[in-house]
Order: sequence, then structure tokens, then C-alpha cells
Amino acid sequence: MSEARTLDPAILREYDIRGIVGETLDAGDARAIGRGFGTLIRRAGGTTAALGYDGRLTSPDLEAALAEGLVQCGLTVTRIGLGPTPMLYFAAHTLPADAGIMITGSHNPPEYNGIKLVLGGHSFHGAQIQDLGRLVAAGDFVSGAGRAEEKSVAEAYIERLVRDYAGTKPLKVAWDNGNGAAGAVLTALAARLPGRHVLLNETIDGTFPAHHPDPTVEANLEQLKDAVAAGQCDLGIAFDGDGDRIGVVDGQGRVLWGDQLLAVLAAEVLATDRGAPIIADVKASQALFDEIARMGGEPVMWCAGHSLVKAKMAEMDAPLAGEMSGHIFFAKRFYGYYGFDDALYAAVRLLSIVSRSGETMAQMRDRMPQMINTPELRFSCAEDRKAPVIDEVKARLAKVSGIEVHDIDGVRVNTEDGWWLLRASNTQDVLVARCEAATEAGLERLKETLAQQLRASGIEPPDFG
Repeated sequence: MSEARTLDPAILREYDIRGIVGETLDAGDARAIGRGFGTLIRRAGGTTAALGYDGRLTSPDLEAALAEGLVQCGLTVTRIGLGPTPMLYFAAHTLPADAGIMITGSHNPPEYNGIKLVLGGHSFHGAQIQDLGRLVAAGDFVSGAGRAEEKSVAEAYIERLVRDYAGTKPLKVAWDNGNGAAGAVLTALAARLPGRHVLLNETIDGTFPAHHPDPTVEANLEQLKDAVAAGQCDLGIAFDGDGDRIGVVDGQGRVLWGDQLLAVLAAEVLATDRGAPIIADVKASQALFDEIARMGGEPVMWCAGHSLVKAKMAEMDAPLAGEMSGHIFFAKRFYGYYGFDDALYAAVRLLSIVSRSGETMAQMRDRMPQMINTPELRFSCAEDRKAPVIDEVKARLAKVSGIEVHDIDGVRVNTEDGWWLLRASNTQDVLVARCEAATEAGLERLKETLAQQLRASGIEPPDFG
């Protein structure tokens, strides 16, 4: 039987490979992807790869199949076992490994799973993933006598996390692991940090019995808010299903969104690296970009998507970047770290800042400019209409005076009232919108302008709330 395999095109995403196990993704696909990616590693001159998996019920079988495919290409595969995605990134950077592969469904529902890829220290994404799909379909694989070995990097990873803790007073912290893959690492990390730590849902369970593992949805933070209140904690920290995205609530149970968190972290970075570029995605508040400039940094607005942000960081040699989705990236030039999104490391750095500060997390939040905005709104749009709608809006905006348009990722439009954003999702058949203003009246005008643009392209606007 031919080794060639046609993958469901729906699983070949912009940033990773992801699908519903048993419907669009199975062990046979994982084995073929292992053969394809292993072939690319070998053709790039590589001989080794690190492989890990998350806590989903389907992950062990997919990991075993993918390992088999890699070994058939003649690679030496280090299987690091169950843990968060950033631990796999850590392994790929610190072990003899020319590539890294993580079996994870990230923050998706339990029936999903997927694969995140690193080659030569860089995210493997976009056109590279499409090329991989074509290679697998052609069965154009190299073969060889490889081998697999098991090696835990958990202790080295935890030691690396703890090394950058620089607090001066103990804190009371509630943690919500959401039954995700970071559970064992988080338990060990919390035991080594000073202060009092309350752990929620630390047991890894791929059915996610407590709540959906996505800390960017406020409803998923209710249990954490309750724990912060009950324990009179200084703050609460939550992770997504594979530990690369962070959510934070202050001591009053109020959420700090990704752009607010980045403002806190940027202050520390810019204190020692003045003038450095700090990158945030197009969904971030204008208040963040203004604050970065005020603190002496170079604010850089960039496309959404963790792979795209990592590439921009490397291009600009930026020490810090972040997304509204809770991905926070510390680059290798700062504190010797490695430039990938690691929610556990971001938590350590945040706790260090709060511990050294004369302010509480709540006081830091109160000190930030209070903008009025909508949440990130996601609404259905046919796959073949997403890009044309954005192009149509751009064309109409070109005829409008008195506005400023940023088009690096969809359209972000600055007006006297504030700004509104419309972009196409890279991973789903949806459009994404957001508006922000200094006043309620200004926000209403922005929402109406955005609604008019959508209607002009035959799209019924969502409920902006």
C-alpha cells in the first residue's frame, strides 16, 4: 500500500494542524505527518527531533503514531512525554533537537486535537504547512533506521522557570490550570515559589470537567474569581489547555486582558532596555501603544497569530510581545529566555513584578487608562467571502477623509472617536471585529460605522453589546 496520504484540507491551518479526531484527523494522519515532517527535517540537514503531547484523551495514540513516522525517516526522536506546549518549546531549544513537535488541541473542545511544529528554532506555519500537506499527499518521503528514546525535561524546565523569579515579598495567589497539560509542572512550580498558593483543577483531565480551558473567555474565569475572593488573594492566574496562554484577575476579581497585562510586563522590560520595540497585535488597545511610547519604548502593531508574532520579534530583535489572546513572548536577549509563548514563564515574571512593587495588582490596573470597548467579536462568514469582504471595506475606506487606516491585518481604522477593527480569522470561517473609544457616545458612532461597512458588503452585523 502506498505511504502517500491525502490529509483533510480543513486541518491544515495557518499556525498549526488541528482537527476533530475520528473525523478529520486520526493516527494514520499523524503517522503520515511524521513521515512528511521528518522528511523536511532530514532534507534541512537535521537528524533529531523532540516530541511531546498534551492531556487530551487522544494525544497518546497520536503521539505514538507520529513518533513512528519520524523514526521511519531515520531520525533520533526524544519523547518528552506529557506536559504543556512551552515545555516542548523549551526541549526543542535546549536538547540536541533540530525540530520540535507538540501533539495538542490547545484551547479547543475535547474532541479536537492537533500538532504544533518547530523547525530550526522557528515556528513552522502558513505556506510551510500547506507544502507539508502536498508532500504527504505525494508520499515523497525519505527513509532510514531511526530510533526513539524517552527523556523527561520537566525538572530542567521548572528550574528554568524558577530561576527568573525575582520577588521580594510573598504573595497569595490562586491558580486555575483548567485541567490542562500544565498541571504537574504548575504543582511543582507553585511549591517552589514563596507565598501561599491555591491550586484549582490541577489534575490533568482531557475531558475538562470544570470548564472550557480558554482563559480569554470571562465565563471560564468565574471559578478563579471565587477562589481569589475566598482566599483574599493578591491575584489569580489561569492557563489554557496547553499552557501557552495566560489569563489574569486582580485581587478584586477583575480581568486584566492581554493588552493590559502586556503594559505591566513592558514597564519592567523598558526599565532596562529603553527604546526597545514592544510588539502587540492589531486587536490591542491604543492605550497600550501610547503607554509603551510613554515609557520610552517603540510600540509596534502587528498581525494576530503566535507564529507571525514570533517571526516579527526575530526580525526586530524585540524583547517582548503579546496578543489579546493571552500569548506572551519573552525573547532570548532578555533574561536569557528563548522567544516563545510560555504562560507559566509569563506568570513568574508577573508575580516578580507584583511582589517587588509597592502597588497591588488591582492598583496597577486602576492606574491604566480606562478605555470603553467591545469584547473581541467573532461572527460567521463563508470562507470564500472573508478576504473579499476585507478588500471591499478597504476600497470604500480609501475614499473617506479624516481617518487613518492600518491594513497589516484586515483594517484598523483610527478616527477622532477612537478605533475599530475588522479582520478575517486565519483559523475559522469567521470575521473578527472590535471597537474602542474614550466615551460611550464615541463607541456608539464607531459601532455604527463598522455596521454600515458590513452591511455594504452584505454581512449582517453582530450584536456589539
